Amino acid sequence: MTPSVLAVDDDRDLADTYALWLDDEFDVETTYGGDEALERIDDDVDVVLLDRRMPGMSGGDVLDAIRERDLGCRVAMLTAVEPSDDIVDMPFDAYVTKPVTKDDLVDVVEDLYTRLELDDTLQEYYSVTSKIAALEADLSPEAQTTSDALSVLRDRAADLEAVATDEMDELDDPEHAFRETDF
Repeated sequence: MTPSVLAVDDDRDLADTYALWLDDEFDVETTYGGDEALERIDDDVDVVLLDRRMPGMSGGDVLDAIRERDLGCRVAMLTAVEPSDDIVDMPFDAYVTKPVTKDDLVDVVEDLYTRLELDDTLQEYYSVTSKIAALEADLSPEAQTTSDALSVLRDRAADLEAVATDEMDELDDPEHAFRETDF
């Protein structure tokens, strides 16, 4: 099955470029605004490439609506907006600062599509580590040491890593993993 991608950007040329770059490997559709994106998106969409700043309905509003509708897709914010503390509570899966290359875009889509198979803990872990990477890339080393948002994210990543490690340890113990299984 070919992964389905929805590219959402108010810059038509940019959205169409994304579609052109991804068309060989993915089933890609484009929309040019938030309202149009929400009309188009459904459970068949695997990955959304979402511009953060759009007139009318912002990418953040679209992201919130996607999550409220409990769609199982993964969402990458593709944006010229440098990350700041406000990304801590945004429920995206990857944060990519424009400009992006074709290879970067293909890698992001492949990564997010692969994450669809992960459990909720690992999906959240990857989302949190994406936010950490975005902030670290934007903040000076000094600012990184004083950023409350970065500290919160690093603590959350450590907690999620501990949970994932515990879950993996349980899987390594076949007796525990199948203890409640009825055959």
